[in-house]
Amino acid sequence: MSDTTDKTAIRDAATILLIRDAASNPRVLMGQRGAKAAFMPDKFVFPGGAVDATDAAVPLARPMPQSCLARLGQSHPAPDALAAAAIRELWEETGLMLGCAGQWGSPPADWQGFAAQGLLPDASALRYIFRAITPPGRPRRFDARFFLADADAVAGDLDDFSAACDELSHLHWVPLAEARRLNLPFITEVVLAEAQAHVTGEEMADSVPFFDNSTGVSMFRRIA
Repeated sequence: MSDTTDKTAIRDAATILLIRDAASNPRVLMGQRGAKAAFMPDKFVFPGGAVDATDAAVPLARPMPQSCLARLGQSHPAPDALAAAAIRELWEETGLMLGCAGQWGSPPADWQGFAAQGLLPDASALRYIFRAITPPGRPRRFDARFFLADADAVAGDLDDFSAACDELSHLHWVPLAEARRLNLPFITEVVLAEAQAHVTGEEMADSVPFFDNSTGVSMFRRIA
C-alpha cells in the first residue's frame, strides 16, 4: 500500500475468536497490541486485521457454512476473501494454522509460508458471529467481521506460538469467563459476550449483531 493511502478510510477486516476446550473449560486466544501501535495500543485483542487484495484469489480447502456465506454476501462481494483474511491473520499473528492438506498453484507472497506447510486454508470451522464498523475520528477504521472457530480445527500444537510475528505479545489462552477483566477495547467486550452465549449454548437469535458506526450516529442492528 502506498504512503498516500488514506488510513482513516474504512477498510474490510476479519478477526478470529479461537476457542479451546469449549465443552469443559472454554478459553479464547488473545494477545496484547504494542504500546506504540497506532490502533488500540496496549489493548488485548483477538488475532485479526485488514483484508489484503490477494486474499480474494486464495483457494480454500473448504468454504464456510452456507448460512455464513449468505449473510456475509449481503455486505461484501467476496465473502471467501474475508475468511481467507481471518485465517491469514491468525497464522501471521499467532503461528497457528486453520488448514488441511492440499496443493497450491502459485501462492501470493503473504501466503507462501502457509503453503510451504502443505496446507490450504480451511474455512469450514468459521462461524460468522458479529460485525462492527470503527467510529469516526479513530486513526484507523475497519469494517470488521468476527468469526468464532473451534481450536480443534487447528493443524498442529495449540501452544506453539514460535512462528508468530511480533504484532501481538503475551499470546495466551484466556478463560472465556475471565477475559473481560483484561484491558480491552469496548467492542472486544461486546463481542466476547456474544461469543460466550454461543459457546455456552444459550439460545441465540437467528441473525448476526451489527454495531454500525459508518456515520456519526452509532446504530445497533441485526443482520438476518
